[in-house]
Parts: sequence; C-alpha cells; structure tokens
Amino acid sequence: MSEKRFVLALTRTCGSGATIIGKMFAEKHGIDFYDKKILRMASDDSGISEELFARADETTKKSLLYHVTQKVYSGEIIPPESPDYTKNDNLFAFQAKVLKELAERESFVCIGRAADYVLRDFPNVVSIFVYAPLEKCIQTEMKRLDMSRKEAEKHILDMDKYRRAYYRYHTGKEWESPYNYDLCLNTGELSYEQCVELVEHYLQVKFG
Repeated sequence: MSEKRFVLALTRTCGSGATIIGKMFAEKHGIDFYDKKILRMASDDSGISEELFARADETTKKSLLYHVTQKVYSGEIIPPESPDYTKNDNLFAFQAKVLKELAERESFVCIGRAADYVLRDFPNVVSIFVYAPLEKCIQTEMKRLDMSRKEAEKHILDMDKYRRAYYRYHTGKEWESPYNYDLCLNTGELSYEQCVELVEHYLQVKFG
C-alpha cells in the first residue's frame, strides 16, 4: 500500500467521528489531511481571496437549506474576465481543480468538499461514508462542543441537512446513498481504531 498513490475521500454525518478517523489514518501513514485547507489552496491557485471562499461557503450553506435547485459540477472553470469569476459555483470548481492536482501527485485524506464525486474518475480513490446512530452523534457533539442535548441535536440536524443539500446541488446525487461509496462505516458499532484498520485492509485488497 505504501508504494502506491491513493486518496481517501471521506463523507460523513455530523458527530460520526470521521474527522478523527481521517486524521488518525493520515498521521499513521504520514500523508496530508485536507479539510478547509483546500480553501486556502484554491485561493492561492485562483488569486481570489481566501475570505471570499470562506464567505461563499457560508452563503452556500444558508441558501442551499431553502432551495432544491442543483448545479452539478462539470469541471468547467470560468475565466477571470467573466463577471461570474467569483461566483460560488466557480469557487467550488477551483476547489475541485486543487483536489484533482493533488490526486495526480500524492496520497492524502480529504473530508467533505464532495471529493468522492470530484475525483470519481481517478482509479486510486477510495470513497468512504462515515455515519453513526443519532444518539451516538448527539453524545459526541455534546461533549465536543459543550452543548446541551437539545442544542447538539439541532446542530447535528442542521449540519446534516446542509451537507445533504450541498452534495445534491454539486453532484445531483443523494448524499446518504451507499451506491456513491466504496465503504460505509458505522461508528456506532466500530471504534475509530477499528475503522482505520478496516480502511487499511480495504486498500490492501484493492491495491495489493
């Protein structure tokens, strides 16, 4: 496995522990873990301020919760002379461009960003959906964010609603469908360490 380049594209429900699993795997194998760092890299690549990328993330989060439209990512990047250069869809396209360039040259773990869809044509990508029963997610977020049970449950439901809408908007697919992923891991039944071991075993089987 160490001799082959690969990418883990993690998608997750809020409170499932996917970030911990991804970081554990990345640290163990000496590879990078990308989350919102992609925004900074896309900013450097495009010349558009990182603040604008972050603001677009937040704007998209709010608008997607109330709309069912979609703009499926096609790979097209709008040129700088266009008035739409800094529109949200183009900012997503720059994030996707960065992910593709990374996948061409290194092994890494990426969480979110619809990376499983963006990198679907790369044979070295393993897409993973990490989830857990709502009760476990509530307990995790109560502890992590020092929230009441009611606050944690609302936070989880809001985040999952947004991620579901974000994924549908950019991919045209259903976020929770197992057909989108190579592996689905239930952290209500498995420890984070066991999840890391399962992913390692899958990579060994797939890549030899």
